[in-house]
Amino acid sequence: MLTLLGTLEKKMTDQKKILILVDGSERSMQTLQYVKQLAPFRNFKLVLFHVFSGVPECYWDMERTSQNQHAISQLISWEHQRKKEIEIFSQKARQILLDFGFAENAVEIKIQKRQVGVARDILKEAEEGAYAAVVLRRRGIGALEGMVVGSIANKLFSKLTFCPLIIAGQHPAIEKLLIAIDGSPSSMRAVDFVAENAGKDNYSIGLIHVIRGFGSLVPDNPEFLMPAENVELAHNEMMELFADVKEKLIKAGFDENKISERIITGVYSRAGAIVEEAEAGGYGTIVIGRKGLSRVQEFFMGRVCNKVIHSGRQFSVWVI
Repeated sequence: MLTLLGTLEKKMTDQKKILILVDGSERSMQTLQYVKQLAPFRNFKLVLFHVFSGVPECYWDMERTSQNQHAISQLISWEHQRKKEIEIFSQKARQILLDFGFAENAVEIKIQKRQVGVARDILKEAEEGAYAAVVLRRRGIGALEGMVVGSIANKLFSKLTFCPLIIAGQHPAIEKLLIAIDGSPSSMRAVDFVAENAGKDNYSIGLIHVIRGFGSLVPDNPEFLMPAENVELAHNEMMELFADVKEKLIKAGFDENKISERIITGVYSRAGAIVEEAEAGGYGTIVIGRKGLSRVQEFFMGRVCNKVIHSGRQFSVWVI
C-alpha cells in the first residue's frame, strides 16, 4: 500500500506543468477555450497565473492629510474590488476546465501580488516553477485597438527564452500543425516538442521550408536571383532532413498518411510564405523555432519567428 502511494505521489510530482497567464479579460477566457481543446494538454497540470498589480505605489506617497483620506479610501476599495474580480474570474476559468474533464488536482490557481513588475514576476515564476510551456495571448486587458501585441506579451516574447511559448490565436484549436523547419537546432527542438507532446493525438502535420529569393522584389535584375543549382542543392538537402523528421514523427505515433511536406522557393518573405501556407492549408497552429540559422546572437528572437507572430495573428503559434 505504501509503495502504491509512493508511486502515485511521484507521478504527481513528475507531472509536467503548463503556466497559463490570465488577466480577467475576455481574451483570457478565449485562451482557456483554446487550452481545453488541445489534446496534448490533458496530461499536464495547468496553473492559472495572475500577477495582481493593485494600487500603484506612487499613490501611497500622498500625505495622509484630511484632504487625501477620502481618495486613499477609494483606492483601497478599488484594490479590494479588483482582487475580488480576478479571484472570481480565476475560479470560473478553473471550473470551465474541470467541467471539460480535467481532474481537480490538475488545475491550480495562483494569484500573486506584483513584486518587481508584471513581466518580470511572470518570468521568475516560469523559471522557478520549471514549466514545460507558458500559454498567453498577444494582447490582454486594456489593449489598444489596432495593436497586434501588448506590452507585457512583447516583453515576454523577447525575454522568456528558457521554455516554449504557446501563443493562443483567434482560430480554434484545429488538429493541424504546420512546422517550419530550416535545419537549425531551434527548429529541430520544435520537432522534438511536437513529437513528445502530440504524437498520440491524431494530429495532421505539415512540414514547410522556405528558400528565400529576391526575384519578386527586383524581377528585372537576374543577378539577385539564387542560382538554380543552389536552389536544387538546398531543396535536396531539405528533403533528406524532411525524411529524418518524418521518421521521428512516425515513431512518436503520428500517422504517416497525415504528414505532408512542402518546400517553397523564390519568395521575398519567409514569414509571409509560412503564414500564407497556414491559411491555404487550413492549419490552426504554426510551430516554429525561436531562432533560425541566420540568427544574430544578441537577438532574443529570430526575425522570421517574430514576423510570424505579428503577421499571423489569427493563428496560434508555438515558439520553441
